[in-house]
Amino acid sequence: MKDLSVIRKRKRLPVLLHLTGWIILFILPQFLISGGLFKDERTTRIVLFNTFVFVVLFYTNYLWLVPRLAQKGKWFSFLVLAAALIVFLGWTSGKFYENLFAPPPEVRERIASSENRQPRDDHGRRRGEGMALYNFFITSFLVSGFAVGIRYAESSVKKEEEIKELEREKLNSELALLKNQVSPHFFFNTLNNIYALIEINREDAREAVLSLSKMMRYMLYESEQGNTRLSHELEFMKGYIDLMKLRLSDRVRLTVAFPEEYEDQDLPPLLFIPFIENAFKHGVSNLGNSFIDIALSAEDGEITFLAANSINRTGADAPRPTSGIGLDNVRKRLALLFPGRHELNINEQESIFTVVLTIRMRT
Repeated sequence: MKDLSVIRKRKRLPVLLHLTGWIILFILPQFLISGGLFKDERTTRIVLFNTFVFVVLFYTNYLWLVPRLAQKGKWFSFLVLAAALIVFLGWTSGKFYENLFAPPPEVRERIASSENRQPRDDHGRRRGEGMALYNFFITSFLVSGFAVGIRYAESSVKKEEEIKELEREKLNSELALLKNQVSPHFFFNTLNNIYALIEINREDAREAVLSLSKMMRYMLYESEQGNTRLSHELEFMKGYIDLMKLRLSDRVRLTVAFPEEYEDQDLPPLLFIPFIENAFKHGVSNLGNSFIDIALSAEDGEITFLAANSINRTGADAPRPTSGIGLDNVRKRLALLFPGRHELNINEQESIFTVVLTIRMRT
């Protein structure tokens, strides 16, 4: 119901703007020039008649000639028909004007007497004769030009809104696709870890399955709302890290630094998990000592996330820490969600891989 009310208001707004424009720009000045508002009935009828003629001229151009001819590049046809319309309205309105607004007999006598005394030019014409027709044509050209300008301006605004709407739809589609890619990727990696854990400790494997079910519930329900809370995201990351810790040996040093007090705020879900996945995937070594460091801070409208890990190189063909769809998805999502408001620094050295992501949540 609310959306329907908004649509109705938007439809009424152009009508009100046009009506207000005619009153302020056309009707009111004519009354002021004639010597007063609604001073006499004849003046009122003349002003309204003139306004009606120019309304017909304006909306014939605005609704028909401009969109069907001018905006389609048929400028010659438009100019010919627009000029013909002005001539037709001038002739027709002149005939109606003589019949509808003829002055009373005594006024006509005064006008005739005044015209006889009026000096004439070299061609025998009275000075000022034809001025009304001249004013009509000048005003007609201005009204027609105004109709062209208004129509083109409205079309430009409408086209810009359509482009923005298409961009929003494209953005939402791309974000939905990227987020849907994150979930299976995360699920696949986690199942692999649980499968490996079954051979080591079945009891821990059962706990891992339970933890995984809680995390999948979060991904299926809460994160599907579009945004989540930072506190919920932190709980999700803690659960995932606890799940990964079950299969770590004593040779892996794991440090996690999440804030106890912070400004809770909305943010897109699953932004940091790919970095944590990447750290566990490439930072755990069975041949020697290794480490994983994970930290997050939220202060002054900024969120800073850090993940650092040792690089486990088990062969020449081993995947690089920067490979995989997880990190690529994060880059694309950040570009779409926080254009110009994030910094992602990835540094790969010989034995250490570091990711630092800073997001300015406030514009």
